[in-house]
Amino acid sequence: MPSNKSVSDAPIVQFTNCRILRSHQLQREDLWVREGKILNPEKLFFDEKGSADIQLDCKDSIIAPGFIDVQINGGFGVDFSLATDDFKSGLDLVSQKILSHGVTSFCPTLVTSPPSVYHQVLPQISIRNGGAHGAGILGAHLEGPFISKEKKGAHPEHCLRTFEAGAFQDLLATYGSLDCVRIVTLAPEMKRSSEVIRELTKQGICVSLGHSVANLSQAEEAVQHGATFITHLFNAMLPFHHRDPGIVGLLTSDKIPAGRRVFYGMISDGIHTNPAALRIAHRAHPKGLVLVTDAIAGMGLAPGRHTLGQQVVEIDGLNTYIAGTKTLSGSVATMDTCVRHFQEATGCSVETALEAASLHPAQLLGIEHKKGTLNYDSDADFLMLNDDLYVQATYIAGEEVWRQDALGM
Repeated sequence: MPSNKSVSDAPIVQFTNCRILRSHQLQREDLWVREGKILNPEKLFFDEKGSADIQLDCKDSIIAPGFIDVQINGGFGVDFSLATDDFKSGLDLVSQKILSHGVTSFCPTLVTSPPSVYHQVLPQISIRNGGAHGAGILGAHLEGPFISKEKKGAHPEHCLRTFEAGAFQDLLATYGSLDCVRIVTLAPEMKRSSEVIRELTKQGICVSLGHSVANLSQAEEAVQHGATFITHLFNAMLPFHHRDPGIVGLLTSDKIPAGRRVFYGMISDGIHTNPAALRIAHRAHPKGLVLVTDAIAGMGLAPGRHTLGQQVVEIDGLNTYIAGTKTLSGSVATMDTCVRHFQEATGCSVETALEAASLHPAQLLGIEHKKGTLNYDSDADFLMLNDDLYVQATYIAGEEVWRQDALGM
């Protein structure tokens, strides 16, 4: 441990006149930050006899942990499933632009693609901390190609694959490398999926169930082998049926191993999920709900034709369809919009809405000791919001990286 002297040389910033989301409650406290971390003021006062170098008046804002988007396919004309020469600059652009939505960390997501795309794109994604350059990258989310033909949604059928004899080797050969991979979405009813789930889990990769016709017992078996997430609940899976609720039944299953929590993604954009379905899921299993945007290249752009991997999609208002069809293909919603819609649709508390986009995705990825909370010693990635949950400013490692111009603060 460095001595108090060496620690206290770094400037200490005290955010005052704010309500901090901590321990599931908005608390009227100050937030103390030093060297990119949240500081325990008691230690500062009593152990170091220190005080703040800079005080910032937050004008009664809410301070909440930065949002974490674990499913985002692109935005602002950039498609993460296209192998382009300037892929890295596209990734940088999206990571910069989503700071205004309150996103401080994300998982760039690739939809079902030919192996050549994975081999070209994945080496260009590296895990990195966020900062003024943009939101941090937590690793890639690979959605497919090991998914169900019947529930392929917007994924191109000619690129779908099944597991052959050497199942995990198939997956490795398809992706080329798992170095930067954080989440893999697959259909658990596929033959040999159990061994793949076990192997991915062993490597610290989160396995998500989606684009699937699995029944409940197949889904439960996948969870027993290590799966912990459900990709965009209700979308691209069998609808809930009272005799076999399918993957949706995991929300209230009694076959989940002790000490394990199943999380589920929800696209709370007012289009992918009816507000009543959002309420049902939230009331059944509130601690597992993770808000995701599932945003595509067209997010932030005018309506018209855009891409999603190998497909052409059309944006019509907030609806995005595969061109010439009525098949939904991702969203153009921003994370802050999803948080507000979720709170409005469910009538949940402000704290609950904010945690669905911060604490829960951090818990899913096992990084809640660093991100997703404002606990002492965690990363100082946080947002200032007004009472209507509009983002006023975004901070990463204690530094302001975006601010709403009109505030005049």
